[in-house]
Amino acid sequence: MDLPLTLLWIVVALVLVGVYLSWTAGRLDRLHTRIDSSRAALDAQLLRRASVAQELATSGVLDPAASIVLYEAAHAARQAEEEHREVAESELSQALRAVFGESDQVEEVRAAPGGEEAAEELAQAVRRVPMARRFHNDAVRAARALRRHRKVRWFRLAGHAPFPLAFEMDDVPPAALADRATG
Repeated sequence: MDLPLTLLWIVVALVLVGVYLSWTAGRLDRLHTRIDSSRAALDAQLLRRASVAQELATSGVLDPAASIVLYEAAHAARQAEEEHREVAESELSQALRAVFGESDQVEEVRAAPGGEEAAEELAQAVRRVPMARRFHNDAVRAARALRRHRKVRWFRLAGHAPFPLAFEMDDVPPAALADRATG
C-alpha cells in the first residue's frame, strides 16, 4: 500500500515542478516580449528625435554652422548600423546640447515662422528618448535577473532567445530644451 502512495506523491511533486517551470518560462517569454516592444518604442523615439533635429537643421532657422552640426549628427544617427547606433545617438545628443545649450538659440527658433511648434516638437522628442531608454533598460534588467537563476540555466528555459542587451547612450537633453518640455 505504501508504494502507490509514494508514487502518487512523486507524481504530484513532478507535476508541481513542471507547473512552476512552465510558469517561469512563460514569465521569461513575457519579459522578452516586453524587451522587444520597449526596443521598438525606443527606436521610434530615437528616429523621431533625429527626424525633428534634421528637419529643424534644414529649415533655415538656425545659423549655418549650427545647421551643419545638427544635420550631420542627425543624419549619422538615422543611418547608423546597429553596432554603432549608441555612439551615433550619443553624438546627436552632444550636438543638440552644443546647438541648444543657450536659451537664446531656442528663442531665435521660436521667433521664426513655425518656430514655436518646431521648438516644442524637438523639446518633446528630446524628453521622450530618456524615458523610452529607461523603460527598455528596466525590461532588460528584469530579464537578465531571471535568466541568472540556476533553474532557468539548467532547464534552458530561455530557449534560443539572445541574451538581452541594454541600450547605453548619452541622452542628457540640452538645458534650454529640457526646460521647455512640458507635454
